[in-house]
Amino acid sequence: MKKNKKPESTIVDIARELGISAATVSRALNDHPKISKRTKERVSQKALELGYRRNQLASSLRNSRTFTVGMIVPRISMFFHAEVISGVQNLLHRKGYNLIICQSNDSDEIEKELAATLYSSRVDGVLVASTLYTTDYSHFDVFVEKGIPLVFYDRVPVDPYPAQLVEGDEYRGGYLAGEHLAQMGCTRIAAIFGLLSCSLYRGRLKGFKDALTAYKLEADESRIYFHELTHENALKTLEILFSTKPYPDGLFTANDTSALAMLDFARQRGIRIPEDLKLVGYSNDPRAASVTPSITTIDQFPGEVAIQVVDALGRLLENRTKSILEEPRTVVTPVALIKRQSTNPQ
Repeated sequence: MKKNKKPESTIVDIARELGISAATVSRALNDHPKISKRTKERVSQKALELGYRRNQLASSLRNSRTFTVGMIVPRISMFFHAEVISGVQNLLHRKGYNLIICQSNDSDEIEKELAATLYSSRVDGVLVASTLYTTDYSHFDVFVEKGIPLVFYDRVPVDPYPAQLVEGDEYRGGYLAGEHLAQMGCTRIAAIFGLLSCSLYRGRLKGFKDALTAYKLEADESRIYFHELTHENALKTLEILFSTKPYPDGLFTANDTSALAMLDFARQRGIRIPEDLKLVGYSNDPRAASVTPSITTIDQFPGEVAIQVVDALGRLLENRTKSILEEPRTVVTPVALIKRQSTNPQ
């Protein structure tokens, strides 16, 4: 036999228990400045005892704010995005906002569904690192049209789009990688990039090529590959790269996952790193420092990215007008070369 469901407690129940008005309870729960600290503490304690649960939806409808922010990322498992998510959540929590984290799995179709869901959820703002395949950003137009703060970070629109952008200095990252390999004496330098539909890899590719040109080295197109940067794809590319002599003596991979694949491949094929091949990755994934040899990489400073993303969002939340979205601002975050054993013979 089913038990009758106990009705949820209300502010009237709290008021009756404490012998105060329901209006006072409501103000105390909303941290009204005219309510004493002692009363707020009593109300909070009694609410807890009675199992009172605020109707956040009703409150948000009254205030036109939900104090939630939506965030769409390609994959939560990626080191860089995991670090940014952690930083963003901590910073938003201090400002009184909750974070809804959505994963697109690098599917532009899922990304469209997530954008629609976040809009329907009445989020106060949206943070987005788009998929590798996103070229049409029209599914975000509704946020722009309604004046809902929208910030793209890391993977940002290639073509002009009326949103705030926070992107890493991808050109400099690619340049530092190419320059370092050239300075270490490499002359047959290969590279593995992600798809050029993504803003990241356009910048890294240009910087890499310009660095080789600066050192009077040829950017041999037959040694430059483009694909999703997975461990499996990297191994397939390496099979091709090392199928014909002369082999590369330097390799830049546009993420650390591919650099780690190179270490596995090198062990299988008896390639000595850094003696036979010098290797530079990208992202400063903790795994790059813990393997042997440790991997020279480009640090993206995800903590700084999180700060800039929240700062950009905060400016929009303070001035929720269409005009600020029509004048997008781009913030470029720093990168740095981290030298390790994979390019420096001991």
